[in-house]
Amino acid sequence: MNKMLLHIEGLVILSLSLYFYSYNQLSWVLFFVLLLAPDISMLGYVINKKIGAVLYNICHTYSLSIGVVVCGVVLSNQIVLAIGIIWTAHIGMDRAVGFGLKYPTDFKDTHLNRV
Repeated sequence: MNKMLLHIEGLVILSLSLYFYSYNQLSWVLFFVLLLAPDISMLGYVINKKIGAVLYNICHTYSLSIGVVVCGVVLSNQIVLAIGIIWTAHIGMDRAVGFGLKYPTDFKDTHLNRV
């Protein structure tokens, strides 16, 4: 049950991100170009599992992406706002399909698997 709630939460975040992206009339080309950009953090796994997990988790936490959204709103900067919403949408998409924050033991060992 808890795991399902986390998947639904991710879907809600993704849906809200898409809504606010559209509401602000931001570039859909930019959206699709940057949607998978946070996954570049997986390159940390080339070094080792611990660094890979840390980099992945930093790039897949809502607090940073929402912070970028807030900066975009406060600064009235459409590009910063777009990046923050795209980043948040990516995290929501990952959670909706079952990708969670990583433990340093293995790439497939996530907080969603332990719920």
